[in-house]
Amino acid sequence: MTETDLSRLAQRIKAWGRELGFQQVGIAGADLSGDEALLKRWLAEGRHGEMAYMTRHGTRRSRPAELVPGTARVIAARMDYLPEDGADPWQVLGDARLGYVSRYALGRDYHRLVRKRLQALADRIIGEAGPFGYRVFTDSAPVLEKPLARNAGLGWIGKHTNLIHTGSGSWFFLGEIYTDLALPVDQAAEDRCGTCHACMDACPTGAITGPYQLDARLCISYLTIELRGSIPPELRPLVGNRVYGCDDCQLVCPWNRYAHFTREPGFQSRHGLDAPELVELFRWSEDDFLRLTEGSAIRRIGYACWLRNVAVALGNAPYDSRIVEALQERREDPSPLVREHVAWALEQHQQKRTPEINRAPR
Repeated sequence: MTETDLSRLAQRIKAWGRELGFQQVGIAGADLSGDEALLKRWLAEGRHGEMAYMTRHGTRRSRPAELVPGTARVIAARMDYLPEDGADPWQVLGDARLGYVSRYALGRDYHRLVRKRLQALADRIIGEAGPFGYRVFTDSAPVLEKPLARNAGLGWIGKHTNLIHTGSGSWFFLGEIYTDLALPVDQAAEDRCGTCHACMDACPTGAITGPYQLDARLCISYLTIELRGSIPPELRPLVGNRVYGCDDCQLVCPWNRYAHFTREPGFQSRHGLDAPELVELFRWSEDDFLRLTEGSAIRRIGYACWLRNVAVALGNAPYDSRIVEALQERREDPSPLVREHVAWALEQHQQKRTPEINRAPR
């Protein structure tokens, strides 16, 4: 194909992407050498915690052509996910009786939906240009999604390390098509964070250790989703009522005043998880968990980690006899992980109740 043909094809790809439900599509080159150096330093410092998969693939994460031989360009796309029907996040976070679930996980699992749309986009390219080398990804392989999206003009990586777009904020998913088509590349997005440090100030655990620096070992999203063992006791009080992920850094970001609600029915909240009562969550059986998280990103953490997270949130709630009763029902849970966190939560309530007993009239 001539340069003119490739340029026209690039414009059509972007138009087709919008027709398929993406808010923006851009094209990046395959050079991530600068980001590779940052990644290596981050890994060497151990900031990835127990996410061993971050080191498993060597340089294939930062060198697209090593992951998919022949890759010359990356077609990057973003899709809004913030549900319009969800309860107000601040109200949920402010009510210790409720559990907070990261807004991205309220609807159906994005992996399948976004990947299916990307495949549809690839099929359209085949229909126009004929067979070509490609592979589709959505948070499903060793891919540096945010640097690639930045280079494709979809936004800049903010101080909280999430991607931000001037007209859409940061509430969106990313996906990529690695391709051997030498399409014209877009201009990388310019950093617009300026002197703002709202995300750094808002992080409950101080996981944003400096501008553009995240220590996953302190991040509540890591602690409640990626970590499979015990949540460090010193961090448990800081988790608050967040039972799956954390959105605080996005909630305070000034650019999210421009965010748009998703138009995807699959991303609307399901099963009342936008503002669930903690006691009710804790009484889910494993069958309930599997049924109510079917087709959800939440299921990947497993039942024991789910109960672990809810136990911590219950321990952080004000003293309530209903909460204590629910915790006591799981004191002999089959999982040592759950038992440990239940014991911790009961201890917190014992400490909260003691002052009340001492203040009671005699």
